[in-house]
Amino acid sequence: MARKTGSHAEITGPKVRAAAQKLFARMGYAAVSMRRIAEEVGVQAGALYLYTPDKQTLLYDLMKSHMEELLAAWAAAEKGGDPLARLEAFVRFHIRFHLERPDAVFIAYMELRNLEAENFARIEALRKAYEDELEAILADGRAAGLFDVPDTKLATLALIAMLTGVNTWYREGGRLSRERIESIYLDMALGAVGAEAGRARAMAAPCREAE
Repeated sequence: MARKTGSHAEITGPKVRAAAQKLFARMGYAAVSMRRIAEEVGVQAGALYLYTPDKQTLLYDLMKSHMEELLAAWAAAEKGGDPLARLEAFVRFHIRFHLERPDAVFIAYMELRNLEAENFARIEALRKAYEDELEAILADGRAAGLFDVPDTKLATLALIAMLTGVNTWYREGGRLSRERIESIYLDMALGAVGAEAGRARAMAAPCREAE
């Protein structure tokens, strides 16, 4: 059945997505039925199919929207010029963006296993596009002698996992402010990519050349 068009759909459609996101994050995709989503929205179960073909499409649409918003926001972010400034921008951006969207982040990472193969491939392509942004920073830093990274792909995956992990424990009003958390994680990210070793090696190179 085709999706309903018009002002009513413009109101109810987002409500369906919001309800699905809330329930998937709280209960898990597998435990949530279309009837339960309909109850959350306040409509009959059959009415949901005016706005989405099925539950799988809802899950895919939520993940796709999240990744597209992430990529668009990073593209628009201030990044600085050299790799060190760009890495700092990435760390701070990633933490801020993800802490503002805990349900979307949880679904994007924990419900990948429930995507059908074709949908999984599309989301993975978007995830790789984002990972490539960080890997390019690390590769440029290594080429400039600023980072000591033996494998940029592995370092990229490790850093993103570390940064996204903030969502698993952060609570607003806790001991550390968001700004302090960003600074601590930036120091850890710089350590993980061997920024100090890279700097030391870069500074030693002119001395060796002068000998």
